[in-house]
Amino acid sequence: MTLIIFILILSVLVFIHELGHFIAAKRAGILVEEFGFGLPPRIWGKKVGETIYSINALPIGGFVKLFGEDGAASVKTSASQGRAFYEKSLLRRFYVLIGGVTMNVLLAVVVFSVLYFIYGIPTKTGEIQIVAVSENSPASEIGLKAKDKIVSVDNQKFSNIEEFIDYTTLRAGEEVELVIARENESQVYRITPRKEPPQGEGPLGVAISDTELKKYPVWQMPYLGVREGFRESVAWGKMILVSLRDNVVLKLARGEAPSKDLAGPVGIYQITGQVKEAGFLALLQFLGILSVNLAIINILPFPALDGGRLVFLGYEAVFRKKVSPKIEVWANTAGMVLLLAFMLLITVNDIVRLVRN
Repeated sequence: MTLIIFILILSVLVFIHELGHFIAAKRAGILVEEFGFGLPPRIWGKKVGETIYSINALPIGGFVKLFGEDGAASVKTSASQGRAFYEKSLLRRFYVLIGGVTMNVLLAVVVFSVLYFIYGIPTKTGEIQIVAVSENSPASEIGLKAKDKIVSVDNQKFSNIEEFIDYTTLRAGEEVELVIARENESQVYRITPRKEPPQGEGPLGVAISDTELKKYPVWQMPYLGVREGFRESVAWGKMILVSLRDNVVLKLARGEAPSKDLAGPVGIYQITGQVKEAGFLALLQFLGILSVNLAIINILPFPALDGGRLVFLGYEAVFRKKVSPKIEVWANTAGMVLLLAFMLLITVNDIVRLVRN
């Protein structure tokens, strides 16, 4: 079952990406020679109008074959004249190249919007609530529990998480008076925030939140869901970019190997099995995160990726001349070889990590 879900998720992600290129190419007046589901060899194909729609043997993703995509199209018929990719304006080619990334972003926004519509909209409560308590922490030692509400610290009330964290950090090593509301009853505790808490934990050892998931009137939920879905997509995008910068770009710049935490197909397969246990909605969230990740990876300015091809468009826009098709093909081929080598390295790392665990 995990393998089926894994293949389905990857197929949806890449298929949606290629569908973006397909729609953009059609709207730009480019001849689409083939739109394939899966990767060759071809199992079945049917020509509808001018495009072959095919089902291929490897059920992962899809592809779009554009007339004149390599910059050296031969004229097929009088009807295809002026419809090659390389003949189109800069703006139309940009529109086609950005189509796949746009569709992945839209997919993520839709997925996250659906989840917020189901669970509710994050809403500030003006109160700080304990979400979880770490083991062997000051909070666990005095008996604090999840769902406890923090009323005050040393008679000071906080409605802002950052201010609460700053205060408890400032008072590290000193005993403070903590007032907790539990089941509509107030309880007073004496607690000493830690000076050097373990990584990922705060001075008290609690995870806190000042928001709750709230259901609004039905007519408001679609708009609010899309708004939060967009914010969620942006937040994941920023997180992925920071991770790429810290774990790949900066490490390579220093001559170091990329972080071992990077996951390739094998790693994603393993994570899929873990997420599957949490249910359908967790898989849906995972799909949204991967869709943002695919969009960012594809927009990177590296040969063979959409972002690399956009670099060539940028060169053409600045210098008013096209890059030689031979140079572009060579660069994309070299880029693909490097990407495959990098993917192989990550896959080997995934397998080693899986065996050790």
